[in-house]
Amino acid sequence: MLYMVIERYRPGRAPEVYRRFRDRGRMAPAGLRYLSSWVDLDFERCFQLMEADDASLIDAWTGRWNDLVEFEVVPVRTSAEAAAAIAPEL
Repeated sequence: MLYMVIERYRPGRAPEVYRRFRDRGRMAPAGLRYLSSWVDLDFERCFQLMEADDASLIDAWTGRWNDLVEFEVVPVRTSAEAAAAIAPEL
């Protein structure tokens, strides 16, 4: 399953987020895979695409960061998967 993780850095905490990442890495549990990410120009939000077979891995990972970041996690599918899923209704 793919997950779009929207991270909202707590006000003024972006430097701490990057410091922790530099010092400790992503801190993702085994089985949670990082695919890509994008950060807004104001260092307020990060949009991160993650993949896992077990949704509980997302909770374990976000728990390691929730002192610095608020998370919104949205299960997503690729555009190709969406087109195939909706095709019978067209």
